[in-house]
Amino acid sequence: MQSDAALTTLKGVGPALAKKLEKLGLFRVEDLLFLLPLRYEDRTQLVRIGALIMGTRSLVSGEVSLSEVAYRGRRNLLVRITDGSGQLTLRFFHFSRQQQAQFQPGTKVSCFGEVRRGPLGLEMIHPEYRTLRDNQDVATDEVLTPIYPATEGVQQGRLRNLTDQALRLMRENPPAELLPRDITKQLGMPSLASAIEYLHRPPPDAQLTEMQEGRHPCQQRLAFEELLAHYLSLRSLRALAASEDAPALTGGESEVLRFIGDLPFELTGAQVRVVDEIIADLGQPHPMMRLIQGDVGSGKTIVAAIACLKAIACGVQAAIMAPTEILAEQHWRNFSAWFRPLGIEPAWLSGSQRAAQRREALQSIADGRAQLVVGTHALFQEGVDFQRLALVIIDEQHRFGVHQRMALRDKGVSADGHPHQLVMTATPIPRTLAMAAYADLDTSVIDELPPGRQPVATIAVPDARRGEIVERVREACLAGQQAYWVCPLIEESEVLDYQAAEASYRALNEALPELRIGLVHGRMRPTEKEQGMRAFKEGVIQLLVATTVIEVGVDVPDASLMIIENAERMGLSQLHQLRGRVGRGSTQSHCVLLYKPPLGNIAKQRLAVLRDTNDGFVVA
Repeated sequence: MQSDAALTTLKGVGPALAKKLEKLGLFRVEDLLFLLPLRYEDRTQLVRIGALIMGTRSLVSGEVSLSEVAYRGRRNLLVRITDGSGQLTLRFFHFSRQQQAQFQPGTKVSCFGEVRRGPLGLEMIHPEYRTLRDNQDVATDEVLTPIYPATEGVQQGRLRNLTDQALRLMRENPPAELLPRDITKQLGMPSLASAIEYLHRPPPDAQLTEMQEGRHPCQQRLAFEELLAHYLSLRSLRALAASEDAPALTGGESEVLRFIGDLPFELTGAQVRVVDEIIADLGQPHPMMRLIQGDVGSGKTIVAAIACLKAIACGVQAAIMAPTEILAEQHWRNFSAWFRPLGIEPAWLSGSQRAAQRREALQSIADGRAQLVVGTHALFQEGVDFQRLALVIIDEQHRFGVHQRMALRDKGVSADGHPHQLVMTATPIPRTLAMAAYADLDTSVIDELPPGRQPVATIAVPDARRGEIVERVREACLAGQQAYWVCPLIEESEVLDYQAAEASYRALNEALPELRIGLVHGRMRPTEKEQGMRAFKEGVIQLLVATTVIEVGVDVPDASLMIIENAERMGLSQLHQLRGRVGRGSTQSHCVLLYKPPLGNIAKQRLAVLRDTNDGFVVA
């Protein structure tokens, strides 16, 4: 059987399980090989109870010395086991009579779980366990146990069984080596097959810290191949674009200069430089493919507006696509304010429009009356026909795939060639990574903030001082300001993520009954999320409790305080992006990073970087 065979060719995979596996992006046997474990558990050695370390997950075995049901607040089954070196309590909240009967004094058991400090000493809560017959040895594994990304209805044991089958097939029919032998030798990298084998079934002596940090040669081998494939595919796209035609937009100089001169503020040096780069590109007979990187609040939108005006003044259409309706609507309002005095009425296109409005918008796009069109992904759907689209602008580029970008670009293909393309991101990326991730684009950087923009004051506070922070939120909101309270995603689970936000929402409602508090999380329907964000933007809600779904780029000038819970669990880029939601008005803004001690070294460094700088490029 080939590795590109359907999953249903594996033993135990029927249509129902195949459907569940699709949620993990698994369609073929080969996909299982690249579903890499999130972490590993060590069940290769038995640990003496006296040598257990708190916070670790360990395999132990012992004899039951006591088994009782206790009623301390809720019904518990407590089982004490001993191995001569110490004793350990196993605690079960959910148990049956049959389970209880298994733990007779003198019974031998082996169990695996997280070691915690309990009221009676060390304990494990709901460990995995097995009762042993007399003279039966504890079964230890030969390799570390992988823990895979999970989805509802697919247990870890099932995923391990399926990856076992996939690895067996791979050994019979190893994958082709695409990297030249001298490159892998020079970089000290293993073969593709041995890297996959090692990452799924690491030996007992594997360096776990190295693997958790992604520094193991086997991980580097897969990452290198994936990045190289990505880079080469984008370079070929770039080469193709360079050979294509595009309308050379050479007019409109006076309109652009007059527009810049009439602005109520002066452009920064960085904005002027980027505008010059864009105008030079638009004058070429080949499609511009340019990325604007600018930190949060650096003024990318006005640069995009100047590019649009240049296109419109040359008699062609421009389109701007944003990832969410609320961000697209914000762009539409800004562009309307700038362009209506010039006699240009931006058209609006979104998924939630009424039929009559949509028909009118589609008509004006098709007959060319709409010189500028602002919208969401509705822009590249069927039925949207432009008369002469020559400039495509995509905001928050990382939220759209290359295919979506290309779909909108294809709307503008005409006798004149392909449209020019400008993509924007507020996530500053290190230069080397930008070269790999956006190899099909030239890069412009706006590395200067407008004068008068106050940096956000950032502090890191231990969770024990939560009460003080809640008081601070009360004072700020009663003084007319608005605040965000952010709960990060937990363990890649939308369910837990939603529960954490719900719990914080309830606790804050109890603590702050006089405030109007809203909630936005990942499990809401897009329209509900939009309503929550809009109510906050319009000042109806004073405090918004949200998971990390707060939209990038949404402007709420009165929001001057942000609290981020469990900040130690989040990456630098995400923390910096979230912090950029405040500090958009004239009031001094603050960001509080709440963390649960003790902090690891990496978490300490992250929080220190955010405390010391507001510069996204330093953060990157």
